[in-house]
Amino acid sequence: MKVLILTEKEIEPLLKIDEVMNIVEEAFREKALGHVQMPPKIYLTYDKYNGDLRAMPSYLERLDISAVKVVNVHPDNPKKFNLPTVMATIVLVDPRNGAPLAVMSGSWITAMRTGAAGGVAAKYLARKDSKTVGLVGAGTQARTQLMALLSLYGKLDEVRVWSLTEEERKRYISDMEPLCRGKATLIPVGDVKDAVKDADIVVTTTPSRKPLVLNEWITEGTHITCIGADAPGKEELDPKILLRAKIYLDDWEQGLHSGEVNVPFSKGIIKKEDICGELGEVIAGLKPGRTSPDDVTVFTSTGLAVQDAVTAKLVYDKALEMKIGQWIEMLPDQ
Repeated sequence: MKVLILTEKEIEPLLKIDEVMNIVEEAFREKALGHVQMPPKIYLTYDKYNGDLRAMPSYLERLDISAVKVVNVHPDNPKKFNLPTVMATIVLVDPRNGAPLAVMSGSWITAMRTGAAGGVAAKYLARKDSKTVGLVGAGTQARTQLMALLSLYGKLDEVRVWSLTEEERKRYISDMEPLCRGKATLIPVGDVKDAVKDADIVVTTTPSRKPLVLNEWITEGTHITCIGADAPGKEELDPKILLRAKIYLDDWEQGLHSGEVNVPFSKGIIKKEDICGELGEVIAGLKPGRTSPDDVTVFTSTGLAVQDAVTAKLVYDKALEMKIGQWIEMLPDQ
């Protein structure tokens, strides 16, 4: 039995954000229609190392795609170990017999499918005439989220970028300027307020455990995609924003446990009836999304295993077609 091994460098050129958005949207729809198996993430917490590890299995029954991802989040990695904050490994499985089809690096897959999810959320929840984006955080996710928004809208007027340090902001501008040339003006800002005030779309991508975005800065009609709060205790928004917003989760159980609403929900500030439902239900036509240009909408993303599975399958199919990767003998033939 041979298994295909794919490295990060081999995977990165295979993924295009518009293609990933299409398959992630399909995964959301399949989940909402009840055609997937996806247990909630399993967490190991490494408190003394300020990190955690998650296991994420899934099976999309009608598409016959199955995978398991193991992924860490260690915010101190770049400074302490010269390693990425997020690293992942994905095993793509053949549902017919349980045999591994491929073992692949999952870091860029994670970044791209999460960016794609933000783009899909904006497609269904943000105003169609959105022109101004405020980015809170300037790491990898701020990059793929903007890639998705540019794919969705084609052109934007302003993209305001905030992060903790000027160095991070400059690096982001330098990295993203080629992509944005002729499509958007990148503006570094030193205060969160300057990034989000009067923005049509706000994207938060930090590991904060206290609110960074205040209620008084958010105007009517704003859409907010919350990416950073993906573990218990994390939050980036003033709970008052949630109380006036139409809230959509990617998954009920994961969202209440570890998404943007997890802290105010645990404190009783936000109740289950304050949440409109899952994004997939909007995509599948089961629930309404934005119904007024004045709606404040919030998408709280925890990351779904089905997103990893469909993106890994896309990578696998392209790798086979282009003869990329290395085959290894995992088990002897019976």
